[in-house]
Amino acid sequence: MRVVFWGTYDTGKPRARILREGLLANGVEVDEIHAHVWEGIEDKSQVRGLAAKLGIMARWLLAYPALIWRVLRIDKPDLLLIGYPGILDALVIAPLARLRRIPVVWDVFLSVYDTVCEDRRLLEPGAPARVLRWLERTALRRADVLFMDTHVHARRLEQLFGLADGSCGAVWVGVETRCFFPLAANREPSTSGMRVLFYGQFIPLHDVGTIVTAAALLRDHPIQWQLVGRGQEAERIRKMLSDDPLPHVRWTDWLDYAQLNRWIAEADLCLGIFGTSDKAASVIPNKVFQIVAAGRPLITRDSPAIRELLSSSPPCAYLVAPGDARALADAVLTHSRTLFDNDAVSRCHAQLVDRIDAAAIGRQFLEMINRRQCR
Repeated sequence: MRVVFWGTYDTGKPRARILREGLLANGVEVDEIHAHVWEGIEDKSQVRGLAAKLGIMARWLLAYPALIWRVLRIDKPDLLLIGYPGILDALVIAPLARLRRIPVVWDVFLSVYDTVCEDRRLLEPGAPARVLRWLERTALRRADVLFMDTHVHARRLEQLFGLADGSCGAVWVGVETRCFFPLAANREPSTSGMRVLFYGQFIPLHDVGTIVTAAALLRDHPIQWQLVGRGQEAERIRKMLSDDPLPHVRWTDWLDYAQLNRWIAEADLCLGIFGTSDKAASVIPNKVFQIVAAGRPLITRDSPAIRELLSSSPPCAYLVAPGDARALADAVLTHSRTLFDNDAVSRCHAQLVDRIDAAAIGRQFLEMINRRQCR
């Protein structure tokens, strides 16, 4: 099989890199026809100012002539694969691919309408939101195969856009195991107490506010809380910490990707997401796969999506009610009491790694494609 990755997909996110590596690991011939539109932009919703937005839009639109020219000249592949964010890519490539009878497979990954309007509430209900929903629905109907990151998320996409039941496939995000793996670290009890780590964007899906509230509930316990990140809710979190200072909470603005594995290894306990939205119930974020691959204990919100990968199995995995600071605090406290008494902590998630590495994700993709072609 020969697959061509095509378009303006964001290579700054692990998703595209893992898919590419996974297909190569499974003997697929992979080519890329790609324009680096999103290079250096971690959070697209935080692009500020009209000039910056117009600059990205211009760079985006100007990329298409070369992308189109290159796809018209290549030998016909078995599939064209477009990735996130792919609305314009799907609209542009669909008629050309149909002309050459090349199936278009779209890794939707996340719905822009769902993210902007339903989850982050960055766009109020009204004409712009309706136009965005119409545009995305139109693009979705242009692709031959759609897939998301979990089965639950796939069903949500179908419901949001009126797609046929079962029409959207699912392939996990997975993890770059060369970057995330068990690493020896000094985790002996210390006077500063247990170390709890959260890293990620400060967005509603992650619900950092619940983490800060849990830290306040445990202010009298020897627990060190480390927050790493920035984003939409940073000012709200800053105000929470200003109104109720918590000396045991530290906040680092950001880390290089290469540093994350060491920070995870040094933590006694890592945190996932705690948002209450339907989208938060539908995803397994990058950080969960990374923490699992690194073999560290994890607390994250319970959801149908996370149950595709994990069950609640202390001391390695604690699944708690979304948005419930008391439940999060109780799980942290429970873990602190068993931290240095249970040998199982040193073997967390070992049986899962070969299900979430790039080769496994490549197999998931190929199995999904085979199922779709057999219909």
